[in-house]
Amino acid sequence: MNKKIIYQFTVNTEKDVEEEKTSKRKNKETGEMETVTTTKVVKKSVPTEVTLYQPSRRQVEDADMEFSIEMSKCIKKGILTKAMLAKKYSDTGGLVSEEDSQRLTRLYKELGETTTSLARFQDKKKKSEAEKEKEAELTELFAVYRREIVDLETGYQNLFNHTADTKAQNRAILWYMLNLSFFKTEGESEKPFFQGESLEEKEDSYYELEESGDELFELSREKIMTFISFWYFSQNPSEEDFKNLEQELEAELA
Repeated sequence: MNKKIIYQFTVNTEKDVEEEKTSKRKNKETGEMETVTTTKVVKKSVPTEVTLYQPSRRQVEDADMEFSIEMSKCIKKGILTKAMLAKKYSDTGGLVSEEDSQRLTRLYKELGETTTSLARFQDKKKKSEAEKEKEAELTELFAVYRREIVDLETGYQNLFNHTADTKAQNRAILWYMLNLSFFKTEGESEKPFFQGESLEEKEDSYYELEESGDELFELSREKIMTFISFWYFSQNPSEEDFKNLEQELEAELA
């Protein structure tokens, strides 16, 4: 079964390539013309296709588990969740206005309830038309709540950056990045971007590539992180959405 793709993009890297050159010359001893082939190593721009694949149901479950584990660890260390932080400022006042903190508390609650309801429909293999319509309605509602939360939190970014939710989300995004990223260089077979069987081994591969200054990794990292994050926080983004995002990203990196 062909895997579905989130997005693909191409990166050009400089590689040493053996180039053969054929020429004719006269043999001094025989006086006859002969063909001579020489090999020279030259630097060439080689295209590499980077592919981000849609996760399987099992992979989504594993990423959700990683999110839950990280969230639990953070709470045990005393790090507040976004909902707890919003409630705290709603009760005591502070950096978040009372109106915004109450709205955030309500949105977190509604997002949680919508996520639970949506999961029940997504788990069903056979759905009636009414169930498909309800799933689509809940998906749109989920996207609306998430957009509203992101818009509100943007104004208090520094405050919410250190919550348990944000740390757990970052961990889940890293999990997806490490497991969904593949590359294929011209003339070679496709390979996982990050090598290893376990999450720890893939994470080690990530840091090794970072420390070694690997050219492909350096040219791809920002796009991989941005596209995975965009996919994670969006609901069914189109290819056109990704293309527009890539153009914006390239303009920023230029």
